[in-house]
Amino acid sequence: MTSQTKSRPNACTAAFTDVGVAGRRLRIGQWHADPGGTAPGMPPLVILGGIGMNIEMLEPLAHRMPRRHLISVDMPGIGKSPDPIFPYTMAQIALTLASLFDRMQIDQVDVLGISWGGAVAQQFAFQHRARIRRLILASTSSGNVMMPAGAAMMNHLFDPKEYTVEAALRRNLAMVYNGGGAGQVSLNAATAPSPLGYTYQVAAFAGWTSAGFLPLLSLPVLVMADNEDQFIPVSNAHFLHNAIPGSRIELSDGGGHLFMLTQPERFAQAVGDFLD
Repeated sequence: MTSQTKSRPNACTAAFTDVGVAGRRLRIGQWHADPGGTAPGMPPLVILGGIGMNIEMLEPLAHRMPRRHLISVDMPGIGKSPDPIFPYTMAQIALTLASLFDRMQIDQVDVLGISWGGAVAQQFAFQHRARIRRLILASTSSGNVMMPAGAAMMNHLFDPKEYTVEAALRRNLAMVYNGGGAGQVSLNAATAPSPLGYTYQVAAFAGWTSAGFLPLLSLPVLVMADNEDQFIPVSNAHFLHNAIPGSRIELSDGGGHLFMLTQPERFAQAVGDFLD
């Protein structure tokens, strides 16, 4: 691992590291990694962001979870992780995460998957059940069998040019992430993914579904969604909840697709209560 400098004050407070693992090079961000300052006996919480989301966008959550060791990853071609050489599947990314935790000498984690990251989280929980203690799925779905958003929003999603140029990125993220929300998500921390990184993320999701293995997930699962989410309709959360045995569901109002960033205090409290 090669350490990099810490983020600027008043910006992202994560400590960043570049890691070569499973044939990929990934940028890792960690908050509150000092064992003396975190809740004793609790595994790290791994936060997997949505499509095109770089680590810095998660700072509002990290700020409100000061007692948890948090880890996030810039996926290939996202943030400051270099482009992937070949396309990848959700199963391959889940295996990469398991190899990363081996490298970091972490035996068990809690996982929070947001939107696209929720697909990775589901796949990881299925492939590596022994490595995960609790799972939170926020603003996500079961993949290519999901109830889709409106046609106009989906057309924007599947056009890489709309997300890989800074001006278009901010315009479209504002539409997607703020869609349905009464509060606005700040996009100051957002950086444009590379065209290849974004395209491979879309392709990995388009060829994946968890519908067949959701009934086999045997761990505590919290499904979270917002009733005004215009990007992944709330019916997808009900599908996940009904398919995963023993899961819990918690719905919010007025937050939109990224309700965890428009309502970070409430979201962090609900996550903390579930994990504790």
